[in-house]
Amino acid sequence: MNTTQDPVWRTALSGAQILFVAFGATVLVPLLTGLNPSLALLGAGVGTLIFQVCTKRQVPIYLGSSFAFIAPVIYSVQTWGMNATLGALAAASFFYYVAAALVKWRGVGLIHKLLPPVVIGPVVMVIGLGLAQVAVNMATGKAGDAQVVPYETAIAIAAISLLATMLTAIRARGLLKLVPILIGVAVGYIVSLFVGIVDFTKVSEAAWIAMPAFGTPEFNLAAILFMIPVAIAPIVEHVGGVLAIGSVAGKDYTESPGLHRTLLGDGLAVNVVGLFGGPPVTTYGEVTGAVMLTKNYNPVVMTWAAGFAILMAFVGKFGALLQTIPMPVMGGIMVLLFGSIAGIGLKTLLDAKVNLTSARNLCIVSVTLVTGIGGLGVNIGSFSLQGISLCGVLAVLLNLLLPAESVESDAAH
Repeated sequence: MNTTQDPVWRTALSGAQILFVAFGATVLVPLLTGLNPSLALLGAGVGTLIFQVCTKRQVPIYLGSSFAFIAPVIYSVQTWGMNATLGALAAASFFYYVAAALVKWRGVGLIHKLLPPVVIGPVVMVIGLGLAQVAVNMATGKAGDAQVVPYETAIAIAAISLLATMLTAIRARGLLKLVPILIGVAVGYIVSLFVGIVDFTKVSEAAWIAMPAFGTPEFNLAAILFMIPVAIAPIVEHVGGVLAIGSVAGKDYTESPGLHRTLLGDGLAVNVVGLFGGPPVTTYGEVTGAVMLTKNYNPVVMTWAAGFAILMAFVGKFGALLQTIPMPVMGGIMVLLFGSIAGIGLKTLLDAKVNLTSARNLCIVSVTLVTGIGGLGVNIGSFSLQGISLCGVLAVLLNLLLPAESVESDAAH
């Protein structure tokens, strides 16, 4: 376990700083999906503590709401309802347990064999682009067929929020560079106040101290089968996150405490948080950036961050205030967010130098993209696979079953 001579107040202050860095992204996910933002804070805090128990508090990682699940959650709520979606999110931890067992049994190489870049890249792209229309609707002030915010007002606020987020990401320095979403939301919110589209009714009605409204998960097989394959992307992200924090801290966390332990910790966190109604959690890259800037590798800092997140979850007026953020502000952020998730998928293909002139690779990428973005569904009796889940399964199967090209194998030798 890491120890440091820093006084308690300084470690606590570092923890508050970590929460500030992770805050915008943590609450953005529930605000976009209709989940409870107070439960997201509670889930991030509890999830981080579960992760620390599983990894013997050796790894300076903070778990926050996972972006990979935004589009699937929106679709699932529309299709099966909120309670079935919560049950499906809790069940999404299944793949984490499988991955942890495989790593313990055969090492990380087996994961890379089952999920190479040619599989991961297009699946992540589908996660980003699958509900691009939702981002556009929110940015233009539409909820379903209803125009909730006047079009001209909505598009202007969305554009300002988007611009503020992009400029912060590109031009800011130090800690500010790590919180572009927070800055974008703040700027958009201030503009919305001037325009007069912020409703404070919920805030005035909320108590100062309040128990978050816990969800009641139901287990619907169709929703679960839809959600489980979505976990492929955050599992790969998790492996990358553990390697990244290891390189920053100068330690190999895949050896000690071991990648199987970090995967188990993340999976248990997803499981527990889903059961009480929060969004799935994942390792946060911006927190790794903050650790790199501050050079404070003490995992106790993450314990403090988790504690502060849990405390904030019980401030009722704060949770209500988060829910007053207008739809166009969120829409502007989503335009960038969904596109950047797709960009990460593309980057996965480019970084691995996946040869798209190869007929085999092109077949895998093409089928995955069209079935995923097109929302293809396969129904056999009560069994159903749709959208992201179907394209994820197809990508894995095509990679395992399609024969290698002779030209490629010759080039490999």
